[in-house]
Amino acid sequence: MVLRWGEYNLVQYFVLLNLLKLQMTQNSLISFFQPNGIAVIGASSHPEKLGYGVACNLIQSGYVGAIHLVNPKGGKVFEHEMLTSIVEIPDPVDLAILVIPATYAPETMRACGERGIKATILVSGGFRETGEEGAALEEETLKIAQEYKIRMIGPNCIGLLDTHFPLDTTFLQPPMPRPGEIAFISHSGAICAALIDWSKKEGFSFSRLISLGNQADVSETDILPLIAEDLHTKVITLYLENISDGRRFIEEARKIIPKKPIVALKVGRSESGQRAAASHTGALAGAESAFDVAFEKAGVFRADSTEEMFDWARALAWSPLPQGKRVAILTNAGGPGVIAADALEHNTLELANFGPQTLNVLNEFLPSAASVNNPVDMLASATAAHYAESLRALLADPNTDAALVLIPAPPMYPAENAVDAMIPVIQASRKPTLVVLMGSEQIAEASARLQAAKIPDYRFPERAASALARLVQRAEFLREMNESPAPLADADLIDIRVALASAKSGSWLDVELVERLMNIYGIPTSPIKLAPDAESAAKLGEELGFPIVMKIASPDIPHKSDVGGILLNVVSAEEAAQGFEMLMARVQAKNLRAKLDGVLIQKMIPEGQEVIVGAVRDPQFGALMMFGSGGIEVEGLKDVAFALAPLSSREAEKMLSKTWAGKKLDGYRNIPAVDRAAVVDTLCRLSQLVYDLPEIAEIEINPLTVLKNDVVAVDVRVKMS
Repeated sequence: MVLRWGEYNLVQYFVLLNLLKLQMTQNSLISFFQPNGIAVIGASSHPEKLGYGVACNLIQSGYVGAIHLVNPKGGKVFEHEMLTSIVEIPDPVDLAILVIPATYAPETMRACGERGIKATILVSGGFRETGEEGAALEEETLKIAQEYKIRMIGPNCIGLLDTHFPLDTTFLQPPMPRPGEIAFISHSGAICAALIDWSKKEGFSFSRLISLGNQADVSETDILPLIAEDLHTKVITLYLENISDGRRFIEEARKIIPKKPIVALKVGRSESGQRAAASHTGALAGAESAFDVAFEKAGVFRADSTEEMFDWARALAWSPLPQGKRVAILTNAGGPGVIAADALEHNTLELANFGPQTLNVLNEFLPSAASVNNPVDMLASATAAHYAESLRALLADPNTDAALVLIPAPPMYPAENAVDAMIPVIQASRKPTLVVLMGSEQIAEASARLQAAKIPDYRFPERAASALARLVQRAEFLREMNESPAPLADADLIDIRVALASAKSGSWLDVELVERLMNIYGIPTSPIKLAPDAESAAKLGEELGFPIVMKIASPDIPHKSDVGGILLNVVSAEEAAQGFEMLMARVQAKNLRAKLDGVLIQKMIPEGQEVIVGAVRDPQFGALMMFGSGGIEVEGLKDVAFALAPLSSREAEKMLSKTWAGKKLDGYRNIPAVDRAAVVDTLCRLSQLVYDLPEIAEIEINPLTVLKNDVVAVDVRVKMS
């Protein structure tokens, strides 16, 4: 691609430049997966050394490119003569695997650069993970790699493998996994070894597996696009301890999700300390909340355990997506059917209501004592034919979107008989069927046959229901993901940016500037004025119209009610003047160091439902939106939901549906219904505000009073970054 300045305007030029940069980045990484030649630096003929393991796996993997082994002492490994220096390596060589003591890493990386090698895997440990000295060594090695434009995976990793290419650069115990459909990107090398062994018994395998180690250079986000382009990969799984660039990760994931699902196990949920924040929103928005909402925004499934991650991955790799959430349960025992029904409800799935034709078909060939209502209980005497014909009828029912088949260890017939009869039925249907084989030894053969046919099987209904729910969620996300945040009227932000620029970092904006912000983004407020003295309080009360609310004004008191700094329903000028003196004295007595600017005067709002809406800026992912129950008990109740800005109306609605505060907007018992649509609109507008103005660190409306036909932002606080 050649860029000629005169052919493009400025915007087009930078778009093309970014595309070219992306293409160059991906081209620089392609050598990791499709190298023409590989050098193992530090290869060894001693079986107890890692250099031997890497050389052995590479040779035995079936890799058809050139293999060069380097060791200063020379020698031979599997009839491959070892070279004594990097300089001697002949062409072709695209990738070097470095299995050397950490102290030799810088000079070895420089030798690779001078030889023209552009991709390296630094297997060795002894770097950042060991302390300051190791961190300095890692930084020095990385600088040399960057000087020679070398991309580096590691250090402190086990490398990568591709079961289809084929290629194995690891030192793990052979043999390499059989070719599979699930890619695995990991920050841990040890978990890779365990998973390869575990997956053999579980009946699935990997397409590509990459251990990234310390990620001094290549990160999970760098690797994602290349993994997504692999034709053999159907699902991408991730073991994450952190994310190097949260916003870029979400951008890349959203590009990939329409083509391939991503399942992530992000560890380190517990937090040693809570975020220091002055607003309720900031206090409640921990780092893990940010990961949750960021993954949700991108459509990445976040698993709670390794087992769960691969339960979901198998279903996503091997099953068609359902059109809805109505599930048919087929079993030969009542108890497992009840467990499955509970598990479906727990995962927000529904029992299908069968049509008359389906009921008639079932009644024709099942015993009279069988239950043909969902769950369908065929009784313990159910034969393979009963399973197959019943499943065929259930999948044919237009009211069924998916099926869950339960096979406890059978008392009369081998489980594999039922499985053999059902496999053609499952494979012929465009609706997903997951199978629960309950037991161990008696169902082992049946499990092996399902796995060979690439039909997901599980040991208990709860695991199957969880996996089925992910299929439903993916189908829903793909249908909805093209919905973009509703564009707001273009706001002239020049003046407000100038005003914000003059605000002190970490300070709270004054009420006049907050009022301007709300007006620009069309968020209804109740006018609020600052009274510096008692006389002004009385006068402002008359101007606004009684009854009024009086609130202490202080940048040092974020929660006014905590210090008795609020007076409600003040009905006269005399009460306003007295109220001013009382508030100032009360707060001074409780907090002598607080700077008091006076008292804020605001007209009383009609009674409605009170909610809280807010945003806090996460350093990784940007602005996190919060919605929930408002008032003084928000942190105690924790009836809140988070999402990543900017919001579409669907995303805002989803936030409401997750909370009691959102559900009761439609009315509950003696609580009248209020304007739900206005709350959704306010959330979207506030999300656009914080998305447009990154200089804002926190913003909170508490309460947002929701009336029958409107909302009013009663108390708004904005903090600068």
